[in-house]
Amino acid sequence: MTALPVSPPASTERTKTRLLELVKRHGPQTAQDLAARLEVSIPAARRHLGDLQEQGLLEARTERPGGRGRPQHVFALTERGEAAFPKTYSSLCVDVLRHIEALYGEDAVFQVLSARNAEIAARLQPELPLDRPLGERVQALVARLNEHGFDAAAGQEGEGWTFTQHNCPNLTVARHYAQLCAAELSLYTELLQVPVRRETRIACGQGRCHYRVG
Repeated sequence: MTALPVSPPASTERTKTRLLELVKRHGPQTAQDLAARLEVSIPAARRHLGDLQEQGLLEARTERPGGRGRPQHVFALTERGEAAFPKTYSSLCVDVLRHIEALYGEDAVFQVLSARNAEIAARLQPELPLDRPLGERVQALVARLNEHGFDAAAGQEGEGWTFTQHNCPNLTVARHYAQLCAAELSLYTELLQVPVRRETRIACGQGRCHYRVG
């Protein structure tokens, strides 16, 4: 009989949550400092820190305290770790776009998003050179999307390519402003330098954003 996986004890998860909260509140911390704040042994703190590093929530750095003294190893939140805490970025973005639309009209929203895309395209274009096969360019784009929380995957259908986004990290904004999805589609077309068609859209209530390339 196959043994069922054992879930971590609730107390262990609470300790890890407290550890993340301490790093969030006090900034990068040494294992010794965190052990003292948590009132656990240093080896126990290191075990939790190792688990959180494996989960991509913390990273280790070497810093000099106060800019002087001997370098010491500290643990800081990664971008993914920061994202684990509540944010109001989406509501702020919606408010900003609403004011832009009220002041300058609907086209202004698309122009703002297009300007943002132009900046992203300039940064990513060297990673997707036209001398690489289309499949490699699609997979490189998908890898970048995954770094930003899109949970994307590429696939090949015959001689063509598709890619799917299972998550929309900008869903709140996309539901209010379809211009975001339109600008995103234009960005993918510019980066891949071939036609890209969106067949389904999460913001419309469908389970995924599915794109057909070429």
